[in-house]
Amino acid sequence: MVAVITGWVLLLLGVVLAIGAVWLTAVGGSPFYLLMALGLLITGWLLIRRNPVARWVYAAMLLAVLVWAVWEVGLDWWALVPRGVLLTLIGLWLLLPIIRPARVPADTVADAATTPPRPRDRWTGGRIALAVVVALVGITALISVFDDEFLIEGELPAQRVAVESPEPLPGNDWPYYGGDRFGRRFSTLGDITPDNVDKLEVAWVFHTGDLKGKNDPGETTYEVTPIKIRNTLYLCTPHNHVIALDATTGKVRWRFDPKIQIDASSEHLTCRGVVYHEDAPGAAQQAAAAPAGAPAAAASAPPTAPQSTAPQPATTQPALPAPTSATGGLCARRIITPTMDARLIALDADTGTPCPDFGTNGQVSLLTNIPNAKPGWLMITSTPVIVNDMIVVGGAINDNVSVHSPSGVIRAFDVHTGQLAWNFDPGAVNPNAIPGPGQTYSEGAPNMWSIPSADEALGMVYIPLGNKSPDQWGANRSPQVERFSSAIVALDARTGQLRWVRQTVHHDLWDRDVPSQPTLIDLHTRNGIVPALIGPTKQGDLFVLNRRTGEPIFPVKETRFEGKAVKGDFASLTQPVSALNFTPPPLREADMWGATPFDQIFCRITYRKLYYTGPYTPPVPGGSIIYPGNTGVFNWGGIAVDPARQILIGSPVRLAFVVGLVPRPDARTQIVTQGKAMFGENFGAPYAADIGPFVSPLGVPCQSPPWGSLVGVGLADGKTAWRRRNGTVRDSAPLPLKFNMGVPSLGGPLITAGGVFFYSGTLDNYLRAYDITTGELLWEGRLPAGGQATPMTYRAADNRQMVVVAAGGHGTFGTELGDAIVAFALKNE
Repeated sequence: MVAVITGWVLLLLGVVLAIGAVWLTAVGGSPFYLLMALGLLITGWLLIRRNPVARWVYAAMLLAVLVWAVWEVGLDWWALVPRGVLLTLIGLWLLLPIIRPARVPADTVADAATTPPRPRDRWTGGRIALAVVVALVGITALISVFDDEFLIEGELPAQRVAVESPEPLPGNDWPYYGGDRFGRRFSTLGDITPDNVDKLEVAWVFHTGDLKGKNDPGETTYEVTPIKIRNTLYLCTPHNHVIALDATTGKVRWRFDPKIQIDASSEHLTCRGVVYHEDAPGAAQQAAAAPAGAPAAAASAPPTAPQSTAPQPATTQPALPAPTSATGGLCARRIITPTMDARLIALDADTGTPCPDFGTNGQVSLLTNIPNAKPGWLMITSTPVIVNDMIVVGGAINDNVSVHSPSGVIRAFDVHTGQLAWNFDPGAVNPNAIPGPGQTYSEGAPNMWSIPSADEALGMVYIPLGNKSPDQWGANRSPQVERFSSAIVALDARTGQLRWVRQTVHHDLWDRDVPSQPTLIDLHTRNGIVPALIGPTKQGDLFVLNRRTGEPIFPVKETRFEGKAVKGDFASLTQPVSALNFTPPPLREADMWGATPFDQIFCRITYRKLYYTGPYTPPVPGGSIIYPGNTGVFNWGGIAVDPARQILIGSPVRLAFVVGLVPRPDARTQIVTQGKAMFGENFGAPYAADIGPFVSPLGVPCQSPPWGSLVGVGLADGKTAWRRRNGTVRDSAPLPLKFNMGVPSLGGPLITAGGVFFYSGTLDNYLRAYDITTGELLWEGRLPAGGQATPMTYRAADNRQMVVVAAGGHGTFGTELGDAIVAFALKNE
C-alpha cells in the first residue's frame, strides 16, 4: 500500500514538473527537465503497478541528474541543492523496506510446519542499484561542501608604509561618519587583536525608543554610525532625534527632538549620522563680523518649532542666550544634523540647545529655491561634511515618482550663521549661479543622497552624484544632466566651482547612482605617492582616481554592451569599466536557483521570458533582468582602507532585480502602486516602472548564492587576496539554521590597526570580527535586531576600546526592527 501511495505522489510530481518542463523547452530553455519529469512519471506508474523495475528506473534517472548537475554547475554545493536534494530524499525513501511489492510468490523455509511463509523481496537488484547512485550523490555532495569554488584563500600584505596624511586618522575618538573626512573607516586603535577578539562582550546597550510608526514609510531604517568626541557619542534616529550618550556607560546626556513632519509618500525614513564642529579661537567673532552683503540662506521655522529635551531651568522654555566666546561659550562646539523634512539644525554639543546664531532659531530650511517641494519629496538622509567652516550638504529626492521632482543642488552653508556660501546645481547651465527672488534651482538635477568626502589640504570636496528621476527613462535629460548623472564630482571647497568630473555610467537607465562616500587614500605607487580617490559603484566598479585631477590610476576602459532601449530613448553603446571591479559575471539559465526543482524551473522560465543582454540591459515593457540590481554591488556602506598596509576591505552584493516598463495612460493614475507610496509611478513620463527583486514563488532569489561576500584587496596591484561568503540565513529562513550561504547586506566595514575588521550589515543579526590578513571569521556577537549600519570604534574613559553598532533593522530588507545601540568591549580580567 505504501508503494502505491508513493507512486501516486511521484506521478503527481511528475505531471507538475512535466508542465513546467514543456513550458521551459518552448521558451528555449534546457530540455533536461523533460527527462527528469519522465523519470518521475515512469517510476510512479511502476510503483502503482507494484513493478520492481521502479527502483531501476529511478536509479537511472537520479544518476542522469547527478551527471547533468555537475556538468552544468560544477561542484557548487548550493547550486546543486535544488537540482538534487529533493530527488535524493525520494531515492532514500524508495530504499526503505516498506516500499515492497504486494504480489509475489511465497518463499517457504524447510520447516513449513513451524515457520510461516514469508515473502521474498524481488527488488534486491533495483535497491542495490539505487543505493549505489544515492551513495554517489552523497559523495559528490560531500566533496562540494569542502570544495567551495567561490572561495579565494590568500593573504593580504602585512608590510606597512609610512603614513603622513593631511587628514588625522581617528584613534581615541571617531569624529566623522566615516572616521575622518577621507571616509577611510579605519582606526589606529589596536587593543583588539586576532588573539583576544573572542573575549569581546557587550559593555552596554542603549535603546533610543524611536521605533517605526504606523504611518512611517516602508523603508524605515536604522543606518546611523555614531560619532565620538571626547567622552560623548552623538547619534541620530530614523525620526531625526539627536541623542548624546556617555561613551563609557551609554547613559543619556541630552536628547533633542526636531519634531519632523513625516509624509507617507516619502520613500525613506533614515538618518545615517550627524556632523561635529568645534570653533577655533575667535571664529564666532569673525563670523559675526562678516560683510553685510554676504549671501544668506532664507531660513524658516518648521510647522512645529523644535524643542530640546535637555533639562531646562524653568518650566517654560527660556529665551536662547546669545553666543559667547568661541573658546567655550554656547555652540562653540556644535552638532549639525539634517532632517527628513529638509532642514539643517545646529545644536550645542554640550546641552542639545539650538544655536541661536545659526539661521532662525538654530535652523535653516533647505527648501528655499527648491522646485516641486512637495511634502516628503526632498529628504536629507546622509550626514554632510564640514570643510573650511562650511557645511556641504545634498539631499535625497523621492525617486521615480515624477519627472517634476525637486532639485539635487549641492549647497554650502556657513557653519556659524547658516548663510548660503555657494551652490552647485548639476542641472543648470551655470551651476554656481545663486537663484534670485522667485527663481528656483533646476528641476530634477542629479542629487547627492549619499555622503561627501573632503580634502581640506587640496581644497576639494568630493560629491557622489545620482541620477535624474525617473531612473529608467532618460529621453528628457539635458546635456548638463547627462554630464553629471551617476558621476563623481570634485568641487572647490571654498567656491563650489567644478574642478573635475568622472562619470561612472553613461545615460544611466538602471538606478546606478554613485552610492558610496568616496574613500580617499594616498597610494604608494612606482611613481611615488599619489593622492587617490576610490569610488565604489552599484555596478561593482571601484574607480581609483587621482583626486587632484580625476584621471584613472587603475585603468578605465570604455567597453561595448548590447541592449536596445524603448522607442524614443537610447542606451549608450559603451560604458566605463574599471580594472578594479566586482561586477558579477552575466547570468545564465544554469545560474537559476530555488529551494526545489519546481521553483527552479519557474526561475528558468522567467529568465528565458525576460529581456536580458548582460550588465547593462535596458528596461523594456514586459520586463528586463537588471543585474546587478537596484541595491547594487556596493551601496552607501562603501569600503574601508588601511592606509599603512595599503589594503581595501569591501562587501560586494550580487542580487538581480526585474524592472518592467508599463505604459502610462496619463500623468495622474497610479498603475504600479497604491495609496500614497508612489515609487515607480514616474508621473509625466511615458512609462511607469514596476520594480522588484528577481525571486521564485517561495520568495528566494532566482539566482544561485552567494548573494553577499567579503573581499580583501591589495592596492599595490588591485588583486583580490581573499574572498569569502558572508552571512547566514539564521534570521531570514523558516528554520533558524546558520547556513553560511552569503546573504545580501547593507552597511560598511570597519578596519582597526589591531589586525581585525568588523562588519554587521548581513541579513542575520550579528556583529562579526574577521582577520584582516586572511578574511577568516574570528568572532561573532548576537545583536537584538538587524545591524544594517556601519560599526565605529573609540577608546572610552575607562581605557577600553569600544566597538559600537546600531541594531535597528531595515524595513525594505525585512530584517528585525529595533532601536538599539550596542557597545562591545574586551572582558575586564
